[in-house]
Amino acid sequence: MSDSELNVIENEALKAQVMEQLETVIDPELGIDIVNIGLVYEVILYEGNICETRITLTTMGCPFAQVIEDNIKEAVLRVPEISEVQVKLVWYPSWTPNRLSKYAKIALGIR
Repeated sequence: MSDSELNVIENEALKAQVMEQLETVIDPELGIDIVNIGLVYEVILYEGNICETRITLTTMGCPFAQVIEDNIKEAVLRVPEISEVQVKLVWYPSWTPNRLSKYAKIALGIR
């Protein structure tokens, strides 16, 4: 089934649960969760308990891309209402250190 055939559902509480789980996914290189690094661009919920997570990586050649994707799927599937997870890697807008949260900047020693 293509994305155009799926109906988007708006459920902010469920999105918040997904984001909470995404905060448990740690970037193996930086040791900080992918939400605070700013890698999560969007969470889209579809009918049929499907969650699409649009993410980016800090670099195109990231050696941990598959590990991060697998960890995202595992984490999001902990939300009882989600039965399928799709991870879409996007490169626009490109990631910059400006996407780091205050917490991530402190943890990385960036002012």
